[in-house]
Amino acid sequence: RAKRQNHFISFISMTSMVGIVLGVWALITVMSIMNGFHKDLRDRILFVVSHVTVSGYDGYLDDWETVSEKLAGHSQLQAQAPFVLGQGMLTRGTAVTGALIRGIDPELERNVSEVLEHIVEGNPEAMQPGSFAIILGIHLARSLGVSLGEKVTVIAPKGRVTPAGLIPRMKRFTVVGIFDIDMYEYDSSIALVHIDDARKLLSLKNQVSGIRLKLDDVDQARRVRWEISRSLDDRFRVRDWTQEHANFFRALEIEKRVVFIILL
Repeated sequence: RAKRQNHFISFISMTSMVGIVLGVWALITVMSIMNGFHKDLRDRILFVVSHVTVSGYDGYLDDWETVSEKLAGHSQLQAQAPFVLGQGMLTRGTAVTGALIRGIDPELERNVSEVLEHIVEGNPEAMQPGSFAIILGIHLARSLGVSLGEKVTVIAPKGRVTPAGLIPRMKRFTVVGIFDIDMYEYDSSIALVHIDDARKLLSLKNQVSGIRLKLDDVDQARRVRWEISRSLDDRFRVRDWTQEHANFFRALEIEKRVVFIILL
């Protein structure tokens, strides 16, 4: 505080303190918003993408049960679930769209993913082996113009060779659920079916496309991936969630650094 005869110094001191408060307040607020945005986006992506994925370089795992038993002893592993992944076309009437057909075991999938917790219509319990039930993303369902109980035809690119030529495999599925995770990339391109029905559609025996792993600490995914890669031989391909969306998360990190520098 200044002497009574000179209040200008007090005014300067107060202005300086208010400026410091506002500057730090702005820095903390903006960085908190950026960190919250980053976390929210990461959580939404992890609704669908697994923490770590083990697959075969040829696209399929034949002895996936043995691999699953070998992975079960890892200290960071919380749960695991096999899956079958394939591309296909979904048709209904004149509407045609491409989609990723993911075969899952509903009971095991709940342990590694939250996508079944975001079903806005229908009941995932209706997805039973041999029922040929399908759960669609909300935007995928809208593009096909289908609702619960209606039929869609799934066309797999892997067909049958006949004297008339190559005939693609087709199967009619019943829509039993619609999920919405509020990310257009997934809501418009993913269809879930039971893993046994996916095997029949893609002409697989007991094979799976890979095993999805859920970890206790998602930030340890890189280290766990490296440890699992060392424990398995060269026939297996191990990827973590940071590799699946590397460019996207790298862009977010650069944005956070730039905002921090500007505010500083």
